[in-house]
Amino acid sequence: MTAQFNEVVHAPNRLQICAFLNSTDRAEFSVIRDMLDVADSVTSKHLRVLEQAGYVRLLKPSGLGRVRTWVELTAAGRQAYLGHIAALRALIE
Repeated sequence: MTAQFNEVVHAPNRLQICAFLNSTDRAEFSVIRDMLDVADSVTSKHLRVLEQAGYVRLLKPSGLGRVRTWVELTAAGRQAYLGHIAALRALIE
């Protein structure tokens, strides 16, 4: 892993999303929205940016009842997040 600032990850809401997903396998959209304390549209916008960068994967498993959107951090997303955190730590030191 290379310590490198990442503009995609750096935005505060996206950084929070990556930090949260780094600590779990996946999370439901509504949990992420509530954690950020923002509207659905704001959450969707940030997830779309992360998805387009290849940093998260959105899953909508079909089954009984309401379709829920699940989000998971990809290997590339984990690497980008950890590299960004390493760059921030190097800056602080």
